[in-house]
Formats: sequence, structure tokens, C-alpha cells
Amino acid sequence: MTEALTPDSPVMTDALASGNAAQVPETPETGNAPLTPEQVEAAVHSIADRSRQAARHMAQANRAWKDRALHAIGAALREQQGSILAANAKDVESGRNNGTSAAMLDRLTLTSARIDGLVAALVNLAGLPDPVGNVVRGQTLPNGLRLRQVNVPMGVVAAIYEARPNVTVDIAGLALKSGNAVILRGGSAAAHTNAALVTILRDALESVGLPADAVQSVDQFGREGANVLMRARGRVDVLIPRGGRELIQTVVNNSSVPVIETGEGNVHIFIDESASEEMAVDILLNAKTQRPSVCNTVETLLVHSKSTVLPAVATALRSAGVTLHVDSRIQAALSGSVDTVPADDVDWATEYMDLDLAVAMVDNLDEAVAHIRKWSTGHTEAILTNNLANAEKFIADIDSAAVIVNASTRFTDGGELGLGAEVGISTQKLHARGPMGLTELTTTKWIVQGEGQVRG
Repeated sequence: MTEALTPDSPVMTDALASGNAAQVPETPETGNAPLTPEQVEAAVHSIADRSRQAARHMAQANRAWKDRALHAIGAALREQQGSILAANAKDVESGRNNGTSAAMLDRLTLTSARIDGLVAALVNLAGLPDPVGNVVRGQTLPNGLRLRQVNVPMGVVAAIYEARPNVTVDIAGLALKSGNAVILRGGSAAAHTNAALVTILRDALESVGLPADAVQSVDQFGREGANVLMRARGRVDVLIPRGGRELIQTVVNNSSVPVIETGEGNVHIFIDESASEEMAVDILLNAKTQRPSVCNTVETLLVHSKSTVLPAVATALRSAGVTLHVDSRIQAALSGSVDTVPADDVDWATEYMDLDLAVAMVDNLDEAVAHIRKWSTGHTEAILTNNLANAEKFIADIDSAAVIVNASTRFTDGGELGLGAEVGISTQKLHARGPMGLTELTTTKWIVQGEGQVRG
């Protein structure tokens, strides 16, 4: 295997001395005139090529060096919190003026507490084992060949996302710790915030002797830059979209770069007849109201017809400001004691990302599973039950990235599940599924060592 680089390694020292590591992408001098598509393509390709060069250095950096970079980024975020919040305030104000929804504004907004959370995630990442070089499996064959399959970095990871400046830091941190370079497209809604964050990230990398070009952005090239990024097969190794259904499907349908699809979250909770009222109320309030704009928030509640907890759950949700979109059986069971609105098929298919909840009644576990199979996006489903057999059947019958028993759906999160942070939550089945952390940003290679063997 190639020896991991340290800060004093000749290869890294030479690369930094050459100026290539932190070189700012050159773009044609056009004054205030917009760039032509050809100029945008050339500029994005230049960024990708420098990312590939940076990725080669990141792949050989040892864990201690990468962890120093993560700590340096965290310290810089704290030191420059004021400038970050000032840039974010511009984006939030612009969003309000443009009629951005409350849910999207919540995702867009950074606060001191949220920046502290980003720093804590970076510190946590630094404390996690380095996945690079991990031996997945190995054996010695009868002919004496020694085999190892080991984790190695993807190379150049690109991410396209919208109005989520926290993703800028999360993805960069995960990519760096796993030995990759990353190209970011964070969208116009968070342009000021992302520009400030990318500058901080690049400066922090340089401060510890790693290539600044391990973190780059194509935001300055707008949608055409994103289009070029999606077509940069051979320059970009993998592309991860993170956002609403429209953004994700646009990337999936138009990218020639391999895509890890992160899915929208039409998330369900089923309350069976044995679930306790206290647990049901606490979990539903947390799963729906703690942060309704995120993908692991519950969007549909299914209630067993013999459950007695519906009135208490509905009352608690309404008191928290949740609008209940209910079927006729739920409406009849509540008898007008709680304000509701009628639900239809649109509600069962909707990821509200707001204080809205679709509610239906079912007569048994099989009906609940059938409803989920029809309407789920494959993200997260939960059952609240004191019946072990029902819990096991639910786990076996539900085919989603995460299945939860007696806990809030809000736990489907890389940080909460001990991954340090997440690139996104994959709802597909190839390569990665569920919250994607460090290991999911690696691939593998086979190492075969012999002593002169030839194949017969």
C-alpha cells in the first residue's frame, strides 16, 4: 500500500510550494458580461481538475493530519461566527423578500447554536476512526496469494444542494476525513453564507498544510455551473444531490456522473393498539414539531382502530400548532373535539416539511404496512407498540432505509446514529442506504500479494 503522507512528506511539501494547492480558479475576464456556456464549462472543468489533484494528496494524508484540519475548521467557524451570521442574514432577508417558505427559511438560517452544532460535529468526526485503509475482508488462497479488500477514498465528491448552509460544512468535513476532495454547489438562496463558509474552509486547510483545493465551489457559475458539474464524468467520481424532490430528480435524470440518490422523506408512524398514551404523545410531538422542515420529520400518522390514544395525541398536536389532515374514520373518532381538515390522496403522498400531518385509521398491522408500501418514499418508518411480535413483523415487512421501534423518527440522522455527521440519507439500494457517513464516502480496492504465482 502507498504510505500515508505526513506534513513533512516531500510530495505534499512540493505540491504546496508550487502554489497549485490553493490556486484560485481562473475565469475569463469578461467584466460584467455573463460568461458564455463554453467559458463556464472550461472554468468548472478547471475546478474539477484541481480537485482531482487535491484528492490525490488527501488520499495519502494520515489521520492525524486530517483531524488537525477538522479542528482548524471548527476553530475558524467559532472565530468568524460574526461574519458568517452577517452573511447568512443577507440570505435570509433576501429569502423573505422573495417569498421563501417558512420551512425553507428555517433550513437556510444559521444561529450561534447551529454553528456550535457544526463545530461539535467536526470535533466528533475528528474522534472517529479513519475509514481509509480499513480491511473489509481478507484471506490467503490455497496457492499462497494473500488478499485484502480495503476501503479507499472515492476521489472527487460533488454535492448539489439548496438553501442548506450547514450541508457545506457537514459534507466538507466528511469528505476531508475520508480522504476526498469536494466540489460544492449550494444554490443562490444561500450564496452569501456559502461563500463565507467555503473561504473559511479553504483557509483552514491551508493553515495546516493541506491543499485548499480539496474544497471548492461552483456557485459563482449558477445553474449552468451545476449542469456542467453533472456532465463532468471522468473528472468527478460521484455526485450527491440533497434537497427537495425536484432538485433530486433533476440531478438523477440529467447527470452522467454516478449519483447517490438522497430521497425525500414521506415518513410514517404507526400506533398499534398496545402503544401507551404517554409514549405516543411524546414521540409524535418530537417527530412532528421539533424541526418540521427536515426530512426525518413524520408526515403521516396511522392509528390502529382499537387504540385509545388518538384523542390525547390529536389534542397535543393541535395545541402545538399542527394542522391535522384526516380521513373520515379519524374525523368520526374525534367527533369534532379537535379541529381537522379532510385528507385525500395528495396528503398521503405529501412531504409537508411544515406543521401539517396526514392521519389515517387502519384495522391492523397489515393495513398499516400496505399503506406505507403504497405511499412511502423509503426513508424512515416507525411503529409504537408494546407487542414484540408486532414490532418484529413491522421490521420484517417494511422496506425502508430506516425502521424504528418506539422512538422518534428524528433519530434517522448521521449525527444521532454515531456517524459524526451525514452527507445525506440515501433511499436507494446501491452502494449506500440510510444516513451516509465516512465509510459511505469510500469505495474499496483489492490488494493481491504473491511470491511469483502464475495462473494455470
